[in-house]
Amino acid sequence: MFRYLIRIALLSLRRNPVLSALLIAAIALGVAVSTAFVTVYYIYSGDPIPSKSDRLFYVQMDSWNPDRPYSRNRPEDPPDQITYRDMQGIMVSEIPTYQSGMFVASLTIHPPEAEERPSRERVRMCFADFFPMFDVPFAYGGGWDRSADRGPEPVVVLDSATNDRLFGGGDSVGKTVRIEDRQFIVTGVLAPWRPVPRFYDTHTGASQVPEGIYIPFEFVREFEVETSGNLLIWSDYDESGGFGAFLASEAIWIQMWVQLDTPEQRQAYSDFLDAYVMEQKNQGRFGRPLNNRLLDVMGWLKDQEVVPEEATGLLILSLLFLLVCAVNLIGILLGKFLSRAPEVGVRRALGASRASVFLQHIVECELVGVIGGFLGLGLSAIFLLLINRLLDNSGQFRLDVPMVAAGIGLALVAGLVAGLYPAWRICRLAPAIHLKLQ
Repeated sequence: MFRYLIRIALLSLRRNPVLSALLIAAIALGVAVSTAFVTVYYIYSGDPIPSKSDRLFYVQMDSWNPDRPYSRNRPEDPPDQITYRDMQGIMVSEIPTYQSGMFVASLTIHPPEAEERPSRERVRMCFADFFPMFDVPFAYGGGWDRSADRGPEPVVVLDSATNDRLFGGGDSVGKTVRIEDRQFIVTGVLAPWRPVPRFYDTHTGASQVPEGIYIPFEFVREFEVETSGNLLIWSDYDESGGFGAFLASEAIWIQMWVQLDTPEQRQAYSDFLDAYVMEQKNQGRFGRPLNNRLLDVMGWLKDQEVVPEEATGLLILSLLFLLVCAVNLIGILLGKFLSRAPEVGVRRALGASRASVFLQHIVECELVGVIGGFLGLGLSAIFLLLINRLLDNSGQFRLDVPMVAAGIGLALVAGLVAGLYPAWRICRLAPAIHLKLQ
């Protein structure tokens, strides 16, 4: 039965190829636009590390000015970064499976070839646990040991693109690269890695490409480097004390993540944070009420409102555009179906039910939707390519299996919206009128 209906629908489309092409093109355009922006929204709102997103927690503590809240719009929120001294204070805990404070810096990298000019590069300053905590994949070697954090030892991890640029690709483990005025030994080269969104540091852009270079955090002291990301401070400090005074200040500029694998770990770590803050209160710090938070990955992304308002707005507009395309086809399909009224009248007189006539025309509309949907997916891939180039996203927005399924689903819905009323009208016609004409 279904194969018969498909064959009838194909014959109907061939009768008037120009009109059929117009119907398909309208659906294709609507599906292309809507699928492209559904994909953008889907990428921004997706789980970037589903294997453990419920076990990774972002640490927040309210060390802010006791006289005013950190955020005027959300006065109940603690700061979204912590101080260097607090990072040091809580990293003594042995409760987390993994833990790492981190920030992004801009450092001078000297290529191995002397004739090439040094360049300033984005560098992730972090601890050894960064790599296993975030399941960072390696093509060669691995991260450094925790003992290298304490030195700190001059070790470095490169991403694949930086390794290609500095060493021409391949296994560069054991080679050296000069960063600032120190020679660093390469311990590992990352395989391609692009968490989307870049959840571990939303402050410098959730759609940013991860940094290409990773070195032990404590080189912050030797290089006296400040963050290239957000830095806020509410109290003055004695600048004559140099960089050490800055590190001891109330400046917030460090992101802190921990992995807590069990509810017991989470409760124990929460108690540890409370105890740490109470100790700091006794020393005259943390003048605001106790307000520690542990947000898992999806909770953190929601708190940071990673999905841009523009993405949500464009999603709504694109779906409305598809709806408009479908509604505009109602009149065309109604005219097309009514032109076949005598033929339908004969079929009804020979015993065809209204339901079968209705189904026949709905199948034709859905066939238009499916063909338009596949064409629209091709156009959508082109739109996403243009968006990636416009935003320099390195292919971040792309169609995957769920988005292809979503595109076909939208096409079927559009075909149904466009064809429902015309199919109902043609099946409701009285056959006797058309039999007289015949």
